[in-house]
Amino acid sequence: MTPVVMIAGDGIGPEVMAATRQVLHAAGARIDWIEAYAGLGAVERFGDPLPRETLDLIRKHRVALKGPCTTPVGKGFRSINVRLRQELQLFASVRPAKSLPGLQLPYDHVDLVVIRENTEGLYAGLEHVVIPGVIESLRIVTRSAADRIVRHAFELARVQGRARVTLCHKAEVLPLSDGLFRDTGRQVADDYPFISFQEMHIDRLCLELAMDPTRFDVLVMENLFGDVISDLCAGLVGGLGLVPGANIGGRHAVFEAVHGSAPDIAGKGLANPIALIRSAAMMLEHIGQRTAAGTIENAVRRTLHDPNNRTGDLGGKLGTAAITEKIIENLE
Repeated sequence: MTPVVMIAGDGIGPEVMAATRQVLHAAGARIDWIEAYAGLGAVERFGDPLPRETLDLIRKHRVALKGPCTTPVGKGFRSINVRLRQELQLFASVRPAKSLPGLQLPYDHVDLVVIRENTEGLYAGLEHVVIPGVIESLRIVTRSAADRIVRHAFELARVQGRARVTLCHKAEVLPLSDGLFRDTGRQVADDYPFISFQEMHIDRLCLELAMDPTRFDVLVMENLFGDVISDLCAGLVGGLGLVPGANIGGRHAVFEAVHGSAPDIAGKGLANPIALIRSAAMMLEHIGQRTAAGTIENAVRRTLHDPNNRTGDLGGKLGTAAITEKIIENLE
C-alpha cells in the first residue's frame, strides 16, 4: 500500500473525492489514504487555509491528491495553490489535453500537454504600492527555473514518445525576462537533438490553437502564459470537468482537479468527478501503479463513448453517483 495525502477541499470537493476513491478501489489501486485539510475547512479548524500540518504530511509522504480548495477573499490569505507550489517547489504544472470519444466538439485527435513553470513569473507574489493609486508587480524569471521547466518538458516528451516541444514566449516585448527564458530553452533543446524544437510567440500560439490544435505536442511556457493556455486547451477537449492536472517537484507531487469548488451545486450530487478521477490516474502512473492507471483511463473513455453518459456540465442528466457507477462498470 502506498500512502497518499488526501485533501478533499471545499464545495464539491468532498463529493468528487469520494467518487474518485470508489473508482480507485474498484480498479485495484493500492492506496493508504492520509487525510489532510486545506481551504475553508482548514481555516475553521486551524486558522489557516493551508496549515503547516498539511504541508508537513505532504513532505513526509511525498504524494497528494487534492480536490478544489477556496482561498477566503478579503482575509489577507495568499492563494492556496500558489503557496502550495512555492512551499513544496512544485515547479512543473503538467496539464494533458486529449480528445475523448463521443463528445461533439470542433476538434478531434487533440493530444497535447501544457507544461507550465509554477513558481516564478508574475505569480511570485512580489507587488507593492509605489504611490497611492499605483501598484508595481515584479515578474521574476531565473535561468535555473527556466532550465528545469524546459528540461522537464523534454524529458516528458522523451518518456512519452512525443515528437515536438514548442517553447512559447514574448521576447520581443519582454527582451530580458522572456529573452532569458527563450535562450535557456534553446540551450536545453541542444541536449535533445532527437526531439523537434520550435519557438512561438504566445499570441501566435493562441491563433494556431484556434485553427488547428492537433499539430501541437508538448507546450512549455512561463507561469502566467501557462495558466491561461492550459485552460484554453481544456476547452478544446471538453472543459475543466474532464481534464487532469499535476504539480511536480523534485521530491513531491500534488495531483488535482483544476476546476473550482462550485459552491452553487455543492451537496446536490451534480458534480462531474471525471477530472479528479483522471488526475488520480495520473497519480497512479507517477507512483508506478500503471495497470490500475490505464484501467481507469480506459474506463473513462468507454463511459464517455456512450452519449447517454453525460453529467450536467456536458449537457447530460447524470449526477455524481450515476457517472461514477458507469465508470466502475466499465473497468476491466
